[in-house]
Amino acid sequence: MSLTFRPCVLIPCYNHGAMMASVLSRLGSCGLPCLIVDDGSDEPTRLELERLAAEHPQVTLIRLPQNAGKGTAVIRGLQASARAGFTHAVQVDADGQHAIEDIPQLLDLAERHPEALISGQPIYDDSIPRSRLYGRWVTHVWVWIETLSLQLKDSMCGFRVYPIAPTLKLAEHATLGKRMDFDTEVMVRLYWQGNDSYFVPTRVTYPHDGLSHFDALKDNVRISLMHTRLFFGMLPRIPSLLMRRRREHWAEQQEVKGLWGMRLMLRVWQLFGRRAFSLLLWPVIGVYWLTARPARQASQQWLARVADELKTQQRPLPPRFNSFFHFMRFGYSMLDKVAGWRGELKMNRDVVFAPGAREALNVDAPQGKLLLASHLGDVEACRALAQIEGSKTINALVFSDNAQRFKQIMQEMAPQAGLNLMPVTDIGPDTAIALKEKLDRGEWVAIVGDRIAVNPQRGGEWRVVWSRFLGKPAPFPQGPFILASILRCPVVLIFALRQQDKLHIHCESFADPLLLPRGERQQALQHAIDRYAQRLEHYALMSPLDWFNFFDFWHLPDAKEKE
Repeated sequence: MSLTFRPCVLIPCYNHGAMMASVLSRLGSCGLPCLIVDDGSDEPTRLELERLAAEHPQVTLIRLPQNAGKGTAVIRGLQASARAGFTHAVQVDADGQHAIEDIPQLLDLAERHPEALISGQPIYDDSIPRSRLYGRWVTHVWVWIETLSLQLKDSMCGFRVYPIAPTLKLAEHATLGKRMDFDTEVMVRLYWQGNDSYFVPTRVTYPHDGLSHFDALKDNVRISLMHTRLFFGMLPRIPSLLMRRRREHWAEQQEVKGLWGMRLMLRVWQLFGRRAFSLLLWPVIGVYWLTARPARQASQQWLARVADELKTQQRPLPPRFNSFFHFMRFGYSMLDKVAGWRGELKMNRDVVFAPGAREALNVDAPQGKLLLASHLGDVEACRALAQIEGSKTINALVFSDNAQRFKQIMQEMAPQAGLNLMPVTDIGPDTAIALKEKLDRGEWVAIVGDRIAVNPQRGGEWRVVWSRFLGKPAPFPQGPFILASILRCPVVLIFALRQQDKLHIHCESFADPLLLPRGERQQALQHAIDRYAQRLEHYALMSPLDWFNFFDFWHLPDAKEKE
């Protein structure tokens, strides 16, 4: 341990005298000096703490004349620790619920990141009250909004290592919560100050005979007022918070797209239902809209192109025609996606067929077919519905590294769905053979025709065909259309658009089969993609907020526009 790294243990205590002997015994293996701040406890606790301090030479006892709250006790303890020459303080609650054995891991992180706040990330067992668990998720969402970041994974855990100097500097310039609002507020304000937080998973147990000082009315009011203060404090800090997000290491940004975020949203669905999930979307999408500048610019570009085209055709703009509600429509599509795979979408209540769509889809036909979809609307809802209503197996080809992650999550949340995702980076002979076997068994294959493959071909060239879309040439992938011609099966266009608060399934026959004659292959391919682009434009103008390609659709990656 570095000579400049001097940690101690800090325990704020209020009427937990009966548990302190056990806590100090468990702390013995750490060999750290311990400072106990008696926050105006009753007489039995005061006497017990005095006895323990006399028995343990490493313990220093500070007594506040009256109960002032956890926040005040912690700050007083940090001030005393600083005077004693300590650089970091491990805060441990006096009720014994924390895994003290994890202190070495917290200290290891603190020594490597001396200016950061190191916190436990709780892993709860069944002892946690449900109300406390639900309340924590609400606070998590507000903290992500207040920091415009997902870096703070848990702001309520009282098992943490404070960097003493930065925390006292903060306390000199900011009025911090004094009771149950302290833990969250000090972490958020340290983040604003420029001090990162790092987290260590740790088990937390609520003792059956434990003493809780949480006042359901007063503390919830305090926490609500705290979040109000933090929200309005965040507003003038938006530019600096966004700049800080852009400077984050790429690995930290990648974590936002990881498994845990998807799990969180779907757990909310499981615990509280669709309505709570829907309410949670507003702050989550709000943060994303503020921070995802490239996607926001792509959305605005898309809406501008649509507006020009609708004006040319003398058609009105749809309501709420702006980029925020474009993002919100994408968020609501996630509700439909989850509901579809959980079997909660019902025909004629949540989903209806547009005129002629049922006949074009022909769920009851025994032969396999290829569904040619796009990122316009929620095609996952179509696949789920076809499987659940018609007992069809739908195999979805996806050009995404996140496909396996999504499949894993859906297997946990909706094992009855039987989701068949086939992640691919390119369409080759092996892929075609595997799909042909599935079609011969009467299964369906779904593929999108509006996004190019993940990587270019050898030599850096993209296998695309340029076709006019909303007034300008756009690149469309060759692969799905060549695959359709190889499979020699019926090809059906399919879109699921949200109209009049229901998902409307639009289907139309595209080819049966799609032919690309050898001598006229390029011309036939151009013709097929032109037809696809025309129909995609037709349906996109019907419901433009259902467009979920949040990038510059008219450019190749790192390429200049093709005129």
